[in-house]
Amino acid sequence: MLANKKRNSFLLVALVLFSSFLVFKKEEKPTLFFIGDSTVKNGRGDGSGNMWGWGDWMKPLFDTTKINIENHALGGTSSRTFLTKGLWDKVLAKIKKGDYLIMQFGHNDSSPLDDTARARGTIKGVGDSAKEIYNPILKKQEVVHTYGWYLAKFVNEAQAKGATVFICSPIPRNDWKEGKLIRYNGTGYGLWAKQTAEATGAFFIDLNSLTADDYDAMGPEKVKPFFPNEHTHTSKDGAVLNAINVTKAIKQIKNCSLARYTL
Repeated sequence: MLANKKRNSFLLVALVLFSSFLVFKKEEKPTLFFIGDSTVKNGRGDGSGNMWGWGDWMKPLFDTTKINIENHALGGTSSRTFLTKGLWDKVLAKIKKGDYLIMQFGHNDSSPLDDTARARGTIKGVGDSAKEIYNPILKKQEVVHTYGWYLAKFVNEAQAKGATVFICSPIPRNDWKEGKLIRYNGTGYGLWAKQTAEATGAFFIDLNSLTADDYDAMGPEKVKPFFPNEHTHTSKDGAVLNAINVTKAIKQIKNCSLARYTL
């Protein structure tokens, strides 16, 4: 009789623990990850020098009681060096089924392939073109791929783990011609980002066009304060505008489950 009572007590405790585990698993929140360069996260993400990346202003636009937000972007990286520095592996290890990934690269991808300063450039375009170089930073041979190849690698590996992926075209710089902002949506990195999204099944956010439309409506003088130091990195207001445009785009995508977490 005593043995039966002990066994029943053990089974009851085990059942309670198992039920608690199921509840925990059921309530586990998805995570929205960001990867990119300094225009997504500048410095430590604390606004030093009055420069912000737009990824650091996404939290106020989402219901963080239902979804986690993690910005893993790092200033100075290209799509290539985000991989070779091991940053992507750290993010990929955390991604689980039901998570989301938003990426934006391009501003640093046009750098030289093998200069002694950073050696961070990628081959222009998409596809399987590659070139073997000696990397003077890493002091070893390295095969460098196209910009689209690196983006596709991030997309494919995240999708394989059950994540939904978005590719953003690079934010516009504060460069004007004849009263209109110079855009990079139909050519260069904006086009290649779109082509990669189409080829991999990722969602595409034409952030370059969305923000450029706003800048054109505002005019050069009103846009100028958004770029306190040079033509690429934004102030808080500029970063917030980009973050809002990303969120608006997410809401407008049909059958996009991430939209349910926006405020």
